[in-house]
Amino acid sequence: MDSPTIRWGLTVPFTGVPLSKHPELYRRAEAAGYDDLWSGETANGSDGFTPLALAIPVTERMRLVTGIVNPYTRGPGVLAQTAAALQEASGGRFALGIGASSDVIVERFNGLQFERPLSRVRAAVEALRPVLSVPPERGFGGLKLERPVTQHVPIVLAALRGKMLGLAAEIADGAFTNFLPLSGLPHVEGALHTGEVASGRGEGTTELACRFFLIPAEEEQGIGLARVMFAAYASVPVYADFFRWLGWAEQIEPMVEAHEAGDRQRAAELAPEELIREIFVFGSPERQKERIEEYVQGGISTCVLTPIAAPEQLPQLIDVLAR
Repeated sequence: MDSPTIRWGLTVPFTGVPLSKHPELYRRAEAAGYDDLWSGETANGSDGFTPLALAIPVTERMRLVTGIVNPYTRGPGVLAQTAAALQEASGGRFALGIGASSDVIVERFNGLQFERPLSRVRAAVEALRPVLSVPPERGFGGLKLERPVTQHVPIVLAALRGKMLGLAAEIADGAFTNFLPLSGLPHVEGALHTGEVASGRGEGTTELACRFFLIPAEEEQGIGLARVMFAAYASVPVYADFFRWLGWAEQIEPMVEAHEAGDRQRAAELAPEELIREIFVFGSPERQKERIEEYVQGGISTCVLTPIAAPEQLPQLIDVLAR
């Protein structure tokens, strides 16, 4: 197999922009040369599919990826139906990004049990593969879609730590990581490559996507915003475990303890600045692209950009951040 080519994408929906106004930004992104749109289904934001559905009639070339939806809140039948519909409507440009999500979304906001995430994701992919492949076969419970896919639907797994990265290499078309410090990239890439070798795949042939949070300000001006964002994310158990796995346990523990005690302001104050500076991308668009290029040289094959900016800044940022 050939190594993955480098892809350049954007996270959607854009914060602060009404969904009704997104199509014009999608047209702009495609004209600027972006390869992908990756939806971000957050704890309390838009769902993962609607922003991509809005992009289908106003784009012709870009790949459309859920980044991510989870198999707890949607069963395999619903996931298969939605993926097949978007694949048909987009003319084969859709890819299904799925992952375990977090206990906050699954348990607190949906009243379900966040149990055995590795097994749950494996089971979901195994249930979806027959239905979303060509020729399609019957899937979970004998499911056979009335409108079967005519093109294979790629599956990308959200994967932070070793076992899930290994699973992505074994059963998926790609892996998707998030909040990755540059120093942690060899750790992530190594786990993915180990999984590739164990599965009999060529080392470095699995797509490795990463979401980047871009703050268009110098570090000293943007560090306060980054602290708040980081403390909120990194205190969620799945992300706290991710940073512990990368060797940052001692640095994040005071922040996690403050967050769990309900002191959000103190948690932000205790967020380790060294780690924040590794993860967030600050400065001018030129400096930001140089920084992201370091990740590309380290093995990231798909760069998913998330500009943290006011809505009125987005059109220009979309243009100048294009690769």
